[in-house]
Amino acid sequence: MKKKINFFVNRYKFFIILLVALILVIIFERNTGIKAFNSTKDSFLQMLSVLPPIMILLGLMDEWVSRESMMKYMGDDSGIMGIAIAITFAAFAAGPMYAAFPFTAVLLKKGVKFTNVIIFMNAWCVIKISTLLFEISSLGYKFTFYRLLIDFVGVIVMGYLVNYFVMKTGKEDEVLNSYMNES
Repeated sequence: MKKKINFFVNRYKFFIILLVALILVIIFERNTGIKAFNSTKDSFLQMLSVLPPIMILLGLMDEWVSRESMMKYMGDDSGIMGIAIAITFAAFAAGPMYAAFPFTAVLLKKGVKFTNVIIFMNAWCVIKISTLLFEISSLGYKFTFYRLLIDFVGVIVMGYLVNYFVMKTGKEDEVLNSYMNES
């Protein structure tokens, strides 16, 4: 029983610390605490509305797409095809950045090249088809085109840079195992 309690406390220590801090703020600064609570509640409800569809898609992807296919098209020997698929997946994705992390775990589990996973995560942040029309109408075609061009290059360069530094430090097994143990 003590082992289960220690596991729970260790796993959720940041949540517990923040919850205690929020309670203390509510006690000593009621208005600020209520605002913080409402903001937290709104963020939590937004997360709950985003995550179920993503988890369903992840489950389908995990079952329908074989590890061999993912390794063939996005694995170590995938080249430009792997980069293109990673950027395309991310460009059509919807939702905030935290929704990309479960996808990342599945990609790593399926044997996707680490560089392509980093490219996917970076592209999720900056290359979204869903925001292009808004950006074009607000900032113009020229700005949007140049921003996308810079983002495409930047996303690819960052993928290779992160991979290089992870390999250079010799912690690639540690990084990959941490994802495998979490999923």
